[in-house]
Amino acid sequence: MSKESSKTELKRALNLFDSTAISIGAIIGAGIYVVTGVVAGLAGPSLIISILLAGVIASFSALSFAELSAHMPKEGGGYEFTYSLLSPYVGFLAGWMWVFSNIFIGSAVSLGFAQYLAAVFPFLEESVQIVAAAVCLSFTLLNLVGVRQSAMVNNALVVAKIAVLAFFVAFGLGFVQTSNFTPFAPRGYLGTLEGAALIFFAYGGYARVTTVAEEVKTASRTIPKAIFLGLATSTLLYLLVGFVALGLANWQTLEASPSPLADAIAFTGNPLAVLVVSLGAMISTASVLLMAILGVSRMTFAMARKGQLPSFMNKIHPKFQTPYYAILITGLLSTVLVFGEFSRVVAVGTFSLLFHHALVNLSATKLKAEFRRYPVFVPAIGFLFCFTLLIFLSQDAWLIGIAGLLGGSVYYILANRIPKKQGI
Repeated sequence: MSKESSKTELKRALNLFDSTAISIGAIIGAGIYVVTGVVAGLAGPSLIISILLAGVIASFSALSFAELSAHMPKEGGGYEFTYSLLSPYVGFLAGWMWVFSNIFIGSAVSLGFAQYLAAVFPFLEESVQIVAAAVCLSFTLLNLVGVRQSAMVNNALVVAKIAVLAFFVAFGLGFVQTSNFTPFAPRGYLGTLEGAALIFFAYGGYARVTTVAEEVKTASRTIPKAIFLGLATSTLLYLLVGFVALGLANWQTLEASPSPLADAIAFTGNPLAVLVVSLGAMISTASVLLMAILGVSRMTFAMARKGQLPSFMNKIHPKFQTPYYAILITGLLSTVLVFGEFSRVVAVGTFSLLFHHALVNLSATKLKAEFRRYPVFVPAIGFLFCFTLLIFLSQDAWLIGIAGLLGGSVYYILANRIPKKQGI
């Protein structure tokens, strides 16, 4: 594999607001607007507990990401952490599964956008996947233009979608029916745990900012703050929105809906509110898609720079100063996957994300005492929590996730057998 090049450098252009917006932008989207319906089918009204459990589990991993990013603020985030603290092979697997996860996440949020667009324009119901592919391609091109331009668009999207969710909570609260919360766990607390595993998909973006660390100003201080601000804001919104959604529509209604928040607010009898929430869903999913492509392209850039992916993946565009091959390839792969089943795409994305976060927690346990900000039991608990949630994912998620893991291992072994003079 080729040696890391010192010529592949990125511009530091992102401040704390930009960085926090990247975290929030990557978190709030398809998870709350679309996956809520899927999780309601598993957990019923105990969806609230599922959201809280997933948030607690995410917070332990967030502590690991925060202390590691403060210690080594490099492009690639969890990949760089595991590469340096565990081994190049484990680092490769962490990066590979992050890429695998976010390609699926990009597809899922594209589908979420298209489903809410179809809720506003019913004639698109038969063309949801085509619309999703067009949206995915559009945001791939936006990422190609530059991180600062992407961040500016994302900042506007984040402000707008928080405003829409605040509207959903404030307007819908007066129409909440407490009878919708009984029985609280119709499928038992196993369903609640299964729901927590799947809703973790909605929290995965809190660490997205670590993948663009070399583009963040004073990264060692800014990134930890951005992670916690993004996670705290999103968790509070998730709990409030989940409560109001269940109070407006029973869990069976949410389960059956491809656009659950729009259908929930429809119980107020106000069509304008339905339109506002649907537009908010499109804004939110667009923001997550933007950050998914941004994050995965930077991860492949970091891996290629160390010679663990083909060298052309770390080439910087002379005009836009972005890793254009990495952006185009990952964006195109996400586009192809929009033609898969939504629930399966979400489950596979969640499996890969949990696997990646488990490895990051493991690497945090190896941090030397002088660089440690939190007790070693914090990342140890985060590691155990991540693997516990994996148990409650579907068989399809395990089969496809393991296939992706094995595929990455085979690539790594074959790549290391190629003589270095040939490159990769």
